[in-house]
Amino acid sequence: MNEAKRRKLEAKGWRVGDAQDFLGLSDQEAAFIEVKLKLAQSLRAKRQKRGIGQIPFAKIIHSSQSRVAKMEAADSSVSVDLLVRSHLALGTSGAELGRIIARPFVKAR
Repeated sequence: MNEAKRRKLEAKGWRVGDAQDFLGLSDQEAAFIEVKLKLAQSLRAKRQKRGIGQIPFAKIIHSSQSRVAKMEAADSSVSVDLLVRSHLALGTSGAELGRIIARPFVKAR
């Protein structure tokens, strides 16, 4: 939100915050969610870049297409462990995983 709009809302008595404030998340909880989203977004991008569909990728990781879709959507039922193992199955190195986690978060469109 731009600063002018924020000031206008606050002047009218509104409280402006972010999702972390709204959901009452601790800094650690917000950071964990951000890591999970980064891993999910990068997994989808890497799979697509390699030209692998969800069904063939599911076979590579011994899972189902619906599970791959949930991983790429960062569904709450998907563990970070599964996201990391799936990255490794695509050939992502440990150093690359570190870079994925360390880079700034960009919201998906």
